[in-house]
Amino acid sequence: MTEQPTLLCIPDISGFTEFMGESNFELSSKVIPSLLNNIIYSNEIGLKVSEIEGDAVLFYKQGSLPSFRALIDQCRYFYTEFYKQMDVLKKQYSGAKTAARIPEILGLKIILHYGTQIAPVKVGSRIKLHGEDLIVAHRLLKNRVPLDEYILLSDTLINTYSENSIQRNFEWGELKTQNIQYEHVGEISYHFIGLKPLLH
Repeated sequence: MTEQPTLLCIPDISGFTEFMGESNFELSSKVIPSLLNNIIYSNEIGLKVSEIEGDAVLFYKQGSLPSFRALIDQCRYFYTEFYKQMDVLKKQYSGAKTAARIPEILGLKIILHYGTQIAPVKVGSRIKLHGEDLIVAHRLLKNRVPLDEYILLSDTLINTYSENSIQRNFEWGELKTQNIQYEHVGEISYHFIGLKPLLH
């Protein structure tokens, strides 16, 4: 299987470790899968699921990219639907000790990256993604963004759009830029915008 230009999207549940530590197994085994399912079913732009990774979903899309605005709108939808589901779960499991704290502990960050060094490979009966850009996307989960909940877009992704199609100011905030150095990968530039204002 050959390498193809691929959009990677990783909605990642923050606070996962704390929630698992504070909650009993019965509650966490219902809440986390429900939230991951909510993320999967909130996909409206034809992303495919490659992996479900405990506290994250790895989506990918090959071929033509959605418009920049459609991509941001999808991330907004992931986020607002995630919070609606947390509210449902908080009420549904109100008898459990830590249920009231579900929206306080858990949150969502979304990593977006575009790469050419990605190929689907067959492992057993499953298709998995392989390549250097997949490593980059996962490295970007560990970054210097001073926020708990945000959309992060790699510079590689931003550069695939024409400058006049990129919106940097939104009604809830603006895109900011940072650089980070990763061992074995080098310096990567990325852009981010906080998501929390969408809740107000």
